[in-house]
Amino acid sequence: QLREHMQFEIKHLHESLGITVVYVTHDQGEALTMSDRIAVFNDGRIQQLAPPSDLYERPDNSFVAQFIGENNRLEGTVEEIRDGRALVRLNTGELIDATPVNVSAKGQKTLVSIRPERVEFKPDLLSPDAHMIEAEVVEVIYMGDLFRTVLKVAGSDDFVIKSRNTLGQRVLTPGEKIKIGWAPSDARALDPV
Repeated sequence: QLREHMQFEIKHLHESLGITVVYVTHDQGEALTMSDRIAVFNDGRIQQLAPPSDLYERPDNSFVAQFIGENNRLEGTVEEIRDGRALVRLNTGELIDATPVNVSAKGQKTLVSIRPERVEFKPDLLSPDAHMIEAEVVEVIYMGDLFRTVLKVAGSDDFVIKSRNTLGQRVLTPGEKIKIGWAPSDARALDPV
């Protein structure tokens, strides 16, 4: 609690004094909490400099997507890019829509990034343009305010969804076959790692 209190105190000092504060940390939660802008470095080069929400929601490349927060990754090949969307054929054959980032041509390899909290297993909560895909439940972990569910999805054995623990929440069971979905805008077709 002391560490968290000090984080907020430094942030409040920065805001009230109007001075620039450079804070170096390897703790992602700390960086997201305390920063107005974050620089993500790889081998001494800036990969992205942006507000915390942009780094998390709109990473510029696969390195940033994997570095900031938990991230699901599905490998595939770009089939088509049209109207600001990339149609990606996953290595297991499924076709999904994604936002093209660092991909621009048919046949280009890509890594599709989807945040765990953007994936839903309750169809009534999905938008009409949501992409649906088959999944098998591997593990369900109760975390108090949420459930962390590990799935087998499109060749990935560690695809994670995070769902709120709400009254009447249906709890999934290992071995159960389900359909999951996400909005195309929540999937980002990035450069392959």
